[in-house]
Amino acid sequence: MSRRTPGRALAFALALAAGIALAAPSPASADPIPRAPGHRLVDAYTGAPAAARPLPGTQPPQHPYLAPNGRSGMHADGWGSATSPWSGPLGANPRADSERMAVLGGECATVTFDRAGRIVTVCGTFTGFLVKLLDPRSLATLAEYELPQRPSTVEAITRLDFSRIFKDTSGGAYSYLDDEDRLVLADSRQHIVRLAHRQRADGGWEFTVTDDWDPGDQVPHDCATWADPYPDGSCDPVTSVMPDWQGRIWWVTRQGRVGTVDPATGTIRSVRLDGEEIQNSFSVAADGVSIVSDHALYEFTAAADGTPAVVWRQTYDRGTGTKPGSVNQGSGTTPDIFGDGGRYVAITDNADDRMHVLVYRRDADVPAGRRLVCEVPVFAPGASTTDNSLISWGDSLVVENNYGYENVSSLTFGRSVVGGVTRIDVRPDGSGCETVWESDERSPSVVPKLSTGNGLIYLYTKDPNSLGVDAWYLTAVDFRTGRTRWKQLVGTGVGYDNNWAPITVGPDGTAYIGVFNGLAAVRDEG
Repeated sequence: MSRRTPGRALAFALALAAGIALAAPSPASADPIPRAPGHRLVDAYTGAPAAARPLPGTQPPQHPYLAPNGRSGMHADGWGSATSPWSGPLGANPRADSERMAVLGGECATVTFDRAGRIVTVCGTFTGFLVKLLDPRSLATLAEYELPQRPSTVEAITRLDFSRIFKDTSGGAYSYLDDEDRLVLADSRQHIVRLAHRQRADGGWEFTVTDDWDPGDQVPHDCATWADPYPDGSCDPVTSVMPDWQGRIWWVTRQGRVGTVDPATGTIRSVRLDGEEIQNSFSVAADGVSIVSDHALYEFTAAADGTPAVVWRQTYDRGTGTKPGSVNQGSGTTPDIFGDGGRYVAITDNADDRMHVLVYRRDADVPAGRRLVCEVPVFAPGASTTDNSLISWGDSLVVENNYGYENVSSLTFGRSVVGGVTRIDVRPDGSGCETVWESDERSPSVVPKLSTGNGLIYLYTKDPNSLGVDAWYLTAVDFRTGRTRWKQLVGTGVGYDNNWAPITVGPDGTAYIGVFNGLAAVRDEG
């Protein structure tokens, strides 16, 4: 985020580092995140309980190599729909709990669920990344596995400039749970790692590495220090991994490498998108892989030997710089595959004046000039961007505005973003798109979720406060109308800033939110 204010971020980091230890051991039982002063000066709950109104339609097809839809990763399924098949909280006497994973940092971003409903997650602290197995009710840690330290972590501690960490999407932030409950990620060594968890004879739990693939000379490994970017090409962090429908594990790097691993043979193949950067995850359908760089949207397939092959490439308006609220100059969205049979793919652009939602036809043989279905401007001129994926359901898309959010120091002292949430539908005949509704809700940086089991969109919102109270709410918005139904206070202060982490709806109906100091949960008690 090149337009952050270094002095403010550094002052914030110094103030925290001066009085707080960088990490704390994982607790044996729940250790709630403390609320900052002022939580009694804001509403604990507003609105009224909603009735569950399940949405018509079918879930995205179940990916054969991912955990069941809703359980597998940050974007919920292979298509990246950001939907959950379960009914989340309806706002009937909701209760907010939290678990502090570290005193400073400890955010648990990607939340997945094994067959028994236990949480498998990766939590990023200022001393490194931890893979954790959590009890879904108490949020207590059952097991943990320490990943190698990222260069950005070492540099942040050495230079007391923690803003470096907030720009680094590598080292395990994007991971997924596979069809055998194993977590797959790329660590800071640029290795693709597969982790299983099991219960020991003494009743405790542990993680074990079942597979470790090294891309070797196909990915530069000299990452002893951190830079943005690495001008000499000595290091190229792997940002995300996902399987295709044939079982290959695809991976992408920050400097535009796209590759595959064959789990059966260990064979690794890759190509390079010269001069392009990839900071987002990607989506997969039975017939291809959709990847967006900071210059273009791609559809890939794999050749017989596993080498990624470009089916088509579509450039978009990448603007002239990185906006406050974006990680880099380009689209901030993981592509959404949606529509009947996955006929469409959607992203946002980075146009200077107003960001656009872009919908394309995915077929390989689309006639020239017919690939773009629609280009819809959203939010206010000069104040629109997003660095989170869209929600997609049927022929509908939902987008939020992150303009103004840069890191956990951005919204302190009662500040917030300009906000905005919009639903856009593709016309039934595919001739274009229509704006269905617009909401003024301010959801600064969360990956939102739609519960198809009850028809509610879950946002993580923060309104401006003249008293300087930083209050964060789980907010339920009606998917059909855009009307806000209720808001539940999750916590106050920087420890509850979600800093780009998602909301995840669990099998038991709990909504989990990765926050700066750990993991928060909201569930109905009434």
